[in-house]
Amino acid sequence: MQAEERRKQILEFLGSSSGPVSAGRLSKAFRVSRQIIVGDVAILRASGIDITATPKGYILTGSSEGVLHRIPCRHRAEEMKKELQIMVDNGCLVKDVIVEHPVYGELSGQLNLSTRHDVDEFMVRVRKKDAAPLSDLTGGIHLHTVLFPDEETYQRVLKSLREAGFLFEN
Repeated sequence: MQAEERRKQILEFLGSSSGPVSAGRLSKAFRVSRQIIVGDVAILRASGIDITATPKGYILTGSSEGVLHRIPCRHRAEEMKKELQIMVDNGCLVKDVIVEHPVYGELSGQLNLSTRHDVDEFMVRVRKKDAAPLSDLTGGIHLHTVLFPDEETYQRVLKSLREAGFLFEN
C-alpha cells in the first residue's frame, strides 16, 4: 500500500471510530510500524486536517457539530471532577484545558472528555501519576475549550458553573 493511500484510509478509520484510536492499533490495522503511523498523522495534521492526539489515541476533531466556546474557570484542584462533570452531564465535549503561564505563555493539555466515565478515568490517571493540574500554575485560573450541542446548552453550563462558584468572572 502506498503512503498516500494509507493516509487516506487512516482518515477513514478515525472518522468511523466512536473514540480515540491508538497508534499501535493503527499500526496493526495497516501492518506498518507505530513510527510510520506517527509520521502519517504528522503529515495529515500539517496538511490542515484536525487530528488531536489524546492519552488514549488519535481522534478526528474537525468533524464534530455544535458550538465551540472557551470558558474561564477557577477552582481548587479537588473540585476539578465536579467542574468537568457539570460540562459532560450536559452533553458537552471538554476538548482541553489552557493556562496562561507568565514565562512560557499559553500552555494547554488535551482532555477530550465527553462522559462521566471519561472524567472518572482522567481522575484516576491524575491520581496514579500524582499529577498536579495545569491550573495549579495559575492559582486555579484556566480556560476550557468546550464543544456544546447548541447555544442553549452553553448558557445552561455557564449558569451551573456560576452557581458552583467555578466560573471565573472578574
